[in-house]
Amino acid sequence: MPALVASDLDRTLIYSAAALALTMPDARAPRLLCVEVHESKPLSYMTETAAQLLTDLGDAAVFVPTTTRTRKQYLRINLPGPAPTYAICANGGHILVDGVSDPDWHAQVTARLADQCAPLAEVQEHLLRAADPVWVRKHRVADDLFAYLVVERELLNEDWVKELAVWAENRGWTVSLQGRKIYAVPKPLTKSAAMREIARRTGADITLAAGDSLLDADLLLAADQGWRPGHGELADTGWTAPGIRALPERGVLAGERILRELAAAAGLGRFA
Repeated sequence: MPALVASDLDRTLIYSAAALALTMPDARAPRLLCVEVHESKPLSYMTETAAQLLTDLGDAAVFVPTTTRTRKQYLRINLPGPAPTYAICANGGHILVDGVSDPDWHAQVTARLADQCAPLAEVQEHLLRAADPVWVRKHRVADDLFAYLVVERELLNEDWVKELAVWAENRGWTVSLQGRKIYAVPKPLTKSAAMREIARRTGADITLAAGDSLLDADLLLAADQGWRPGHGELADTGWTAPGIRALPERGVLAGERILRELAAAAGLGRFA
């Protein structure tokens, strides 16, 4: 059976202009492919080399885009290569099959959340009350599953984030700071559970994963092999575990390196 490759997208395979980390001289910068347009503006990129690697990987493995994005946010991404049969959205709250959410899976997830953690309304109310308007730009609820804030990072008091994490922990939720977003996510809402379900359905005999944030840690630990880039929450805290490769590359070139590693592990001989 082909390998199943479950990879986070933002700051793992695709990058905003602010996250590209193009530190080389301009003349040596890699050619970029825009893979997302929002409100008529280019939003996310990968290198052209990464785009070819992803195309090859999609032909040889079961590639599963795995994201904390909502379904709507995910569907505006136009990845190169074969259209994935499966995708994981809302941090595991939805499994998309040919672009449509599987209702049975979503029902299982919502039942588990209701049983194991504090309700979304309580967390949302706390965020609205406790966050400082000086640095909060937006309050958002994602697919009625979790909440997040869009903030001005340079104004953010990161001790507040730590206090929020303690408050959330006591209610069965976890907190993740990614770029300009602070996520509050129920602990039972995981990418790993959705990956295991897709592996069961496809009969994949090996699972490979990549990600950069705290919300990807469970996914990496659940896979047979995992990779993280040299940036992001996991790198900032020095997080690692057996079977996880911590790569030195940062920014969009990390996405290219991750795809090269995934292709080799999936059995594409010319990358091994």
